[in-house]
Amino acid sequence: MIHETAVVDPRAEVADDVDVRPFSVIGPGVRLGSGCRVGPHAVVEGNTDLGPGCQVFQFASVGAPPQDQKFGGGETRLEVGAGTVIRECATLHVGTEEDEGVTRVGGDCLVMAYVHIAHDCQVGDGVILSNAVTLAGHVHVGNHVVIGGMSAIHQFSRIGPYAFIGGASAVSMDVPPYASVAGNRARLYGPNSVGLERAGFSKETVEGLKRAFKALFHKKRPREEALAEMAESPDAAIPEVQEVMDFFRESERGVVR
Repeated sequence: MIHETAVVDPRAEVADDVDVRPFSVIGPGVRLGSGCRVGPHAVVEGNTDLGPGCQVFQFASVGAPPQDQKFGGGETRLEVGAGTVIRECATLHVGTEEDEGVTRVGGDCLVMAYVHIAHDCQVGDGVILSNAVTLAGHVHVGNHVVIGGMSAIHQFSRIGPYAFIGGASAVSMDVPPYASVAGNRARLYGPNSVGLERAGFSKETVEGLKRAFKALFHKKRPREEALAEMAESPDAAIPEVQEVMDFFRESERGVVR
């Protein structure tokens, strides 16, 4: 159902069962998949593709041009995966020509109120961004990450899958996969043990990650020295530990410790 007070551009691609509530605006480059709901006074504009079952709550701004003074107005995009929920007053921007030209948010994400997802961010599936989280431009967030409310992530930072970032944190470096970090500036507390157990990771994997985090990050040694020693450990055979090692090796910003 499209409410009579909504403004839907005739060039927008809107599935037959989409629900568009009063006073919302749908722009010409928008595609709304089956079962999408756009709440009252929301704006969906730009070249924005919302997958099936997405929900956009009141006063959200989805697909606006980036807050980047270098942006030249190119045909860049925003893509949001199926089942993602975008709550009140959240802002999600299209990408820029300086990167891939697309901002992506995966499926089954929860983007809470006042969250900002800037240009060229790449957000995985099943991610929870709590109230007032801010992702600066070009941030990469892995699958099943949880970021606590009022946290800010520096541009070009990477956050590995299943990481947990505590509330009111300031993250200026990369966050390893499966890590738990918090603080301003954020510091590493070890693996996200509670979240991993809830997600069904084995006790053996969690214990191996605890030993690996201690060896790699808590001894404050040079990266290559820590990685070389870790490579000789039996825990290096655990796929999740190897993933952490690869992430650490490839990090350009350095990792939170």
